[in-house]
Amino acid sequence: MATVNGEPASVAQLTALALTNYGHFTTMRVEDGAVPGLSLHLDRLVRDCAEVFGAGLDTERVLGWVREEVGGRGGASTVRVTVFDPALDLARPGEGADPHVLVTTRPAGALPAPPLRVRALPYVRDAAEVKHTALFGQLRMRREARRGGFDDVLFIGPDGLVSEGCTWNVGFVDRDGRVVWPEADVLSGVTMRLLRSAHPGSTVRPVHVDELPSLRAAFATSSGIGVRVVEAVDGVRFAVGDPVPGALREAYAALPAERL
Repeated sequence: MATVNGEPASVAQLTALALTNYGHFTTMRVEDGAVPGLSLHLDRLVRDCAEVFGAGLDTERVLGWVREEVGGRGGASTVRVTVFDPALDLARPGEGADPHVLVTTRPAGALPAPPLRVRALPYVRDAAEVKHTALFGQLRMRREARRGGFDDVLFIGPDGLVSEGCTWNVGFVDRDGRVVWPEADVLSGVTMRLLRSAHPGSTVRPVHVDELPSLRAAFATSSGIGVRVVEAVDGVRFAVGDPVPGALREAYAALPAERL
């Protein structure tokens, strides 16, 4: 089921999104009617709507449409809220916008997910701080990594600095057990922000790809996967059983989720 502004999505609306592909979104894991960091997801939608469309967004209406889509179902679902304008003209995108809200759901994967083996590739996302729908570049990198036998891709900037994964943030554990988040132009993920608050001893600094062999553990974070261990970046292997990512996973699970 997919709805636009609370009504069943039409073929014309979905075609407009597919062909123009201009918009932004957030993805939430909803479990028994609650979402970790729900307020942060809504803040992102408001901020990105102003950036992408120069328009406001009524979050109460958005929440109402999400509630209708999720219904009273139990268990875990992945809910994606996409903001787009089905009337946007590809030739004249500067016209005034009327953002619509597409809500889609799918079953959520089981947690914790197995460790990742990732390939480091040079790439910088356009407008990195916006969670926009233009995913071609990063999915092309993911495809290249997977065709090379890896699970996913880790992006490296032109200066050799680690930034983020395809659809996730990355963190590391140094030799002294400190959590290190790369300082770079990245999407500030909701899960990463929650973990930074729950783990105040972490640090944010540049991480060069050549430094990876000196770090003892790595992990990925996103709303869909929580905290997922990274066991290798190219030929650099990390300790899968390191206690710090496990402690972060427990801290994240213990955070109070917000009711829809």
